[in-house]
Amino acid sequence: MRFRDCDAMGHVNHAVYFTYFEQCRLTCWRERTGSAHPYTRVIIARAECDYRSQAVFGDELEVRMTVGEIGRSSFVLRYRIEQVRDGRLVAEGVTVMVAFDYERGVSVPLSDEARALLATLSGP
Repeated sequence: MRFRDCDAMGHVNHAVYFTYFEQCRLTCWRERTGSAHPYTRVIIARAECDYRSQAVFGDELEVRMTVGEIGRSSFVLRYRIEQVRDGRLVAEGVTVMVAFDYERGVSVPLSDEARALLATLSGP
């Protein structure tokens, strides 16, 4: 997924990277499942971003996502943002996603269908 974005200072604000992660994640789910989730509703239990270099106005950024560890009711998504022109690493991120029953307010085990999808996106 590619983005062009910046703030009034001419650089991409730190908070925008989490939006990039979210857009990448939602686009992936929609392309693979037809909805905004991976065959189960999820919440974010943890989100982090390591900023490696500055992105500025005019930069075209590419966001990649892979699945890391898969647990009983949770899974890890890893993100990598690079500047398209030269492949420079801009940021790396992680979110821990938890399958969640919104009506009961509790985590639930990942379905077999969700596990199968996540396995196809597993990275190194």
